[in-house]
Amino acid sequence: MLERAQDVPSEVDAVKAIGTVSRADYKAVVEPLVDAARREGRRIRLLWECGPEFRMLTPAAVWEDLKVGIGAMRLFEGCAVVSDLGWIRQSTRFTRFLMPCPVRVFGGRDREEAVRWLVSLPEGPGVSHRLLPESGVLVIEVEQPLRTQDFDALAQTADSWLETHGELAGVVVHARAFPGWENIAGLLRHVRFVRAHHRRIRRIALAADSRLAPLAPHLANRVVQAEVRRFGYGELDDAVAWASSTPDRTSADAG
Repeated sequence: MLERAQDVPSEVDAVKAIGTVSRADYKAVVEPLVDAARREGRRIRLLWECGPEFRMLTPAAVWEDLKVGIGAMRLFEGCAVVSDLGWIRQSTRFTRFLMPCPVRVFGGRDREEAVRWLVSLPEGPGVSHRLLPESGVLVIEVEQPLRTQDFDALAQTADSWLETHGELAGVVVHARAFPGWENIAGLLRHVRFVRAHHRRIRRIALAADSRLAPLAPHLANRVVQAEVRRFGYGELDDAVAWASSTPDRTSADAG
């Protein structure tokens, strides 16, 4: 079985494997953890414990582990494996290079050190986001230069919604000032994200106070199909309300 541990800091997700772990255990514990991270727009710092009472993964659990891992790989910010079992420690060391995040192995007595290591990891992307399911609006908070993984995380959230909905009602970008991109890779990933998603977004609101903000709607309207409007940084609630409302098709056709 798998169980969540609660005696860790809020930024760490802890899971302990006990006895035989089945596919049902993954569905009951790991999948909700991953789904919650997607909804909340946060990264996962995972503490995975395999004590002496752990026996095995069933074949179906191995397959489920592979599926979940591939689907959520970009959500992970770090993983600490705590175990004294030799085969767990060795297999983790052999496979950790496949992970897009740092992975470390700790002994059973070093659990607290593992937690401290996870907490000490550098902060993730300078962009946080949340999807408002009642309105179908994606709110993006921008504080630091944009990175490739910011758009990977955004794409995962948007694509999960679009799998069961025809479109996003709106996207709201909330930024005191546009910080630019961390590097050319971040810029290119930004372009790819816009190109892949803009046809399925009805409205885009920019809530920002930078001097260039008033120009954004004029520039965006040349490259995206969504209706674009600018709001002040302090008008986030108004921006969300506008993005979630249905465009007046009559007025739009008349214009």
